[in-house]
Amino acid sequence: MASTPASPAGSTTPAQPAAHESGHAGAHSGQQHPIGLYLKIWLLLFVLSTLSYLVDYFHVTGYLRWTLILVFMALKAGLIVAVFMHMAWERMALICAILVPPLCLLVLVWLMAEEANYTFLTRGIFFR
Repeated sequence: MASTPASPAGSTTPAQPAAHESGHAGAHSGQQHPIGLYLKIWLLLFVLSTLSYLVDYFHVTGYLRWTLILVFMALKAGLIVAVFMHMAWERMALICAILVPPLCLLVLVWLMAEEANYTFLTRGIFFR
């Protein structure tokens, strides 16, 4: 029967790590993402930037131009935030950092539109 090494008091507690090891043990224990993921995202960002450049190169005009530019911009920003800022692996951080500010802006825009509508109607009634 094998016995475990005992501490001076006779208990079988595991040995404590050295002082220089315990301070940084949690700092480097996170998940390591493969370099291939970052290279694929970099390549995809390069392709999206090229497509964005081609919109101007081929002289696309009107709403199609602005729609394409905004779509490419949103895709690039989403990829950068999700992968390089590690938000794809943080559920609550994603909700707080990505969804809450635009929702607050939409509420503020809605409030301003309602106030503008009220002001326009009030001026129409009282200042003919």
